[in-house]
Amino acid sequence: MPSRRKSTMFGCAFCACVFSFVVICVVLATPQWVSSEVRFSRPNSSVTVSLTFGLFRGTCEQFVAAGLQVSKTTFQVADALSSSRTRSLNVVTVAVLVLALLSSLLSSAFTCTNAVSNPYQTFLGPTGVYTWNSLCGILTLLAMILFPVNVQGNRLSEELAHGCSTSLQTHLGSKHSYGYSYWIMLLILSLNVASLIIIYFYDHARYSKKKEQERPLENAPKDVILF
Repeated sequence: MPSRRKSTMFGCAFCACVFSFVVICVVLATPQWVSSEVRFSRPNSSVTVSLTFGLFRGTCEQFVAAGLQVSKTTFQVADALSSSRTRSLNVVTVAVLVLALLSSLLSSAFTCTNAVSNPYQTFLGPTGVYTWNSLCGILTLLAMILFPVNVQGNRLSEELAHGCSTSLQTHLGSKHSYGYSYWIMLLILSLNVASLIIIYFYDHARYSKKKEQERPLENAPKDVILF
């Protein structure tokens, strides 16, 4: 059985990993990743298309120049994308987050195993926790980079706006505001860092204790050691 100190520290790391898993599920499920206002020209008027969307679904509204709301519709992001470049990057972002979800799940399993037992295999110990937590954090950070690249670099909002109306002409400008579904990925990174710090302190304390136990033998006289 593990010591009380080990169970406590790995238990705290387990809670952080489980919370990270839950937050990734929330990120994937909610559509409040970004809100965009995209302006287009029409004959004798201009139109502003207001969009709020995530990786899977979103809503859009149209406003004419006088501020009159024309319509509000719900759309599926995958169905509204016509460019292979934006569609591919959206799929890659989803895949990266799914891998982060699996990494978080494995990290939860490893920390739980160490909280209740002393695994013999090295990789099932702190090394495995370091690996899966680091991988989850890297994948989450990658998703945070890929999504803005798709929105602003590939003009994802403009493409989705065209799917809301077929009579739009010249693109006049766009404004983007990232929502809570995007920013709570920072919480995932913080939870992964917290889990790594907890396991590091445990590993460092265990290493220091092992060295202290070896020190009396190193400082003993040679004749005592031989005896």
